[in-house]
Amino acid sequence: MQLVNLKDNAERVTFAQAVKQGIGAHQGLFFMDKLEPFSPSEIDSLLQLDLVARSQKVLRHLIGSDELPELEAIIADAFTFKAPLVNVDGKSACLELFHGPTLAFKDFGARFMARVLSAIIGNDKCTILTATSGDTGAAVADAFYHQPKINVVVLYPKGMVSPLQESLIATLGDNIHAVEVDAPFDNCQDMVKTAFDDAAFKQAVGLNSANSINISRLLAQVCYYFEAVAQVPVEKREHLVFAVPCGNFGNITAGLIAKALGLKARFVIACNANDTVPRYLKSGQWEPHATVATISNAMDISRPNNWPRVEALCRLMGWSLQDFDYGSVSDDETRAHMRSVHEATGYVLEPHAAVAHKVLSEHLKDGEFGIFLGTAHPAKFKSEVDKTLGIDLPLPKALADRMNLALDKKLMGADFATLKSYMLDDLKLAD
Repeated sequence: MQLVNLKDNAERVTFAQAVKQGIGAHQGLFFMDKLEPFSPSEIDSLLQLDLVARSQKVLRHLIGSDELPELEAIIADAFTFKAPLVNVDGKSACLELFHGPTLAFKDFGARFMARVLSAIIGNDKCTILTATSGDTGAAVADAFYHQPKINVVVLYPKGMVSPLQESLIATLGDNIHAVEVDAPFDNCQDMVKTAFDDAAFKQAVGLNSANSINISRLLAQVCYYFEAVAQVPVEKREHLVFAVPCGNFGNITAGLIAKALGLKARFVIACNANDTVPRYLKSGQWEPHATVATISNAMDISRPNNWPRVEALCRLMGWSLQDFDYGSVSDDETRAHMRSVHEATGYVLEPHAAVAHKVLSEHLKDGEFGIFLGTAHPAKFKSEVDKTLGIDLPLPKALADRMNLALDKKLMGADFATLKSYMLDDLKLAD
């Protein structure tokens, strides 16, 4: 697999190189500059397979036959949980991506990346530095916990992740180091980017990232779009619509890769008050505002890192950005939609899924069947869900067990020099 740096097209790397580097020169993202779609008959055959067998074929097709001979075994070891498509109202269904160990869609990408990276680093040291707006940190921490030769530093914004999310990030210890940053997520992401621009530091600690900037995370997520379609009755597959709750835009990028490979579907962009992309699609002006804290906190990102990949894929496939439907939803609208869906159907939406379902409902046309992504278990937002719906949602055991553990975290400002000192002097990651 050949990948190109979107900011420096002269830099071309293999899949393994892209996974090890994480990000290219000038903070450029690695992405494909060509895609070979499956034929319609190949798509039909793929949709008859189970999740693991289908994912092995999809990822082998993307990565190629000359890299990563362990790929099939890695997928079988990583994808050990289901992604059920659950009917909500007859016109739409939720793709529940929260049945993995940390109850969030990030488990797919993080577990895959952890196993890929372990297979390709050999005897090299590796430090994962990642920023999270909620679920990435938990999934990455769990996926890399106790992995030999790999240390993980997770940055997350103070007061902008739920207590349950924080408990999954900051209670492991060992090779997992939690850093609470007194600033919004975008600042955390900037610290990660700055770290990658410091060549000496990057070399000293063997720096890598497990955000969706890492191509392995992104490719793993392609697989569950195929899984969703496989669960749709054949007669409904011709007119499918995916509504994706968007923060850093990695999730929808993966869906668009699936579309480029041959899945028939259109995509709806669903945002909260952090609506940089909807405003851009409407006006043509890229004007990020200051990040706003919302109840759908994993989407609280004003400068989505993966948007250049969306534009690159659209150019590659000849798609127009104007073909996207989109919308943004306020917190009050999110709560009202959670209540109305629960009263009408009994289905419990957490805030991110509620944003996606509301925007979907506004853009679903006659004859279409909608799929919206449930990116996290409602219990991860128990306080908001209970208050909004007037229920007492039970905690799954995976969450209940971690809530009783003490937090182990480092608090700092949004300053790379402080982070660098912490990683070199306190954690001694260069030793």
